[in-house]
Amino acid sequence: MTDNPPSPTSPRSHFPSHSEPRVWVISSGDSPIGISLARQILAHGDYVVAGLVPQHRERDDIRREQFQAFLEEVETHDDEGWRHRLKGIELDLRMMGECQAVIAEAVSRFGKVDILVCCTSQAVIGTVEELAASQRTLNLARDQFETNYFGPVNLMKAALPQLRKQKAGHIIVLSGITGHIGTPGLGVYCAAGWALEGFCDSIAYEIAPFNTKLSILQASIEIGILSNLVTSVPPIVPAYTPAQNHAPLFRGILNGILTRLSNETGEASAGNEGSSGSNVDTRGTGPLTAPHVVSMYPPLTPSHLDILTAETVHAITAIAGHENPPSRHIIGQEGVASVKEKLKTVSEELEDFIQASCAADIAVDDESASSLKEDSVGRVHI
Repeated sequence: MTDNPPSPTSPRSHFPSHSEPRVWVISSGDSPIGISLARQILAHGDYVVAGLVPQHRERDDIRREQFQAFLEEVETHDDEGWRHRLKGIELDLRMMGECQAVIAEAVSRFGKVDILVCCTSQAVIGTVEELAASQRTLNLARDQFETNYFGPVNLMKAALPQLRKQKAGHIIVLSGITGHIGTPGLGVYCAAGWALEGFCDSIAYEIAPFNTKLSILQASIEIGILSNLVTSVPPIVPAYTPAQNHAPLFRGILNGILTRLSNETGEASAGNEGSSGSNVDTRGTGPLTAPHVVSMYPPLTPSHLDILTAETVHAITAIAGHENPPSRHIIGQEGVASVKEKLKTVSEELEDFIQASCAADIAVDDESASSLKEDSVGRVHI
C-alpha cells in the first residue's frame, strides 16, 4: 500500500503494514477531522464509509460546502478509484438504528469493518448553574451526553457483533485531554468525556478475547472545540462575569479566539441557534455572551482546519489497525504536559492523605479474626 500524501501540503501518513486494503467507518466523515482522515485513507488505497451528521439548513452551510468540495476532489481522483472506495451515509449517532445501518452498509458494500473511528463531538459551554437555568439549557446538557457519550457507545454496540464474528478489528475513540482534566465552564462537556473514557477502559477488556482492540486518542482541547459545533448558553450576569468571578471560565477564553478569527475572516461570529448569524452580540465582551443560546461553528478557513487537524489525523493513521496499538495515546506535547501535571497533582494529594485513605482500625470478634491478619500497630488487613 502506498503512503504518499494526496497533496504537497498534506503531512505524510504512516500506516501500519497490512496485507490487504482495510475498511474504515468514520462516525463524522463530513467533519474537518473526517474529511482530512478520509483523504489520507483513500490515497493509501483503503475503503471508507463516512457518516454524515444531520445538519441544520442555515447554520451549517459552511460545513456542507467543505464536504462538497471534498467530494469534488474525490472525483478528480477517479482514475485511482477514490469514488468507488468512498460511501457516505447519513448518521445520527443518537439513533441506534442508524448506527446499525452504517455498519450493515459497510459490510454489504465492502465485506467487513476493520477500523471504527468515533470522532463525532459537540461542545456545550456554560457553568453548571447556567446550564440549570431553564428547561432549554437542561435539554442542551442532556443532548451533550446523547451526542458525546451515548452516540459513540451506540456505534460501538452496533459494530461489536461484526467485529466479534470477524475475530479482528480496531476501535478508535477520539477524545481530548478534557477526559483527564476538568475545565471551568465546560463541566458537562468534560463529564461526557470522562464517562466515555471510563466506558472504553472497561469494554477494552471485554472485547480483547475477540482480537478486537480499542484505543483512546486524547487530542488537544482545540481539536474538540474549534473543529465542531459550539453551543453557548446565556451567562448569568454579573455572577459569572470576569469582574465578579475570577475563575478562568472557558467562555471568556473562547470569546477571545472567536473574536480574532472573525476579524481575520470577516465573517459573523455567532447568532441565535437556527439563524444565519444576524443576531450577533459583540458589544466588547465576545460573541458567546449573548442573552440567548448561541450555536455556531468557529469561523476557521479550510487551511486553518488542515493545520489544526494534521497532527491528530497523523496519529490516527499511524495507530489504526496496528498489531499492538496503545490503549491510550495523548496527541501533542502540550497535552502530554497538561496530563502529566494533573497526574503529579493527584499523586501529591495521595501522599498527603495516604494514612487517611489506606489505614483503618476495625473491631473484630474472635470468629472473624481467623480470616484477617493484624499487624503490629493494631491495623487490620483483609
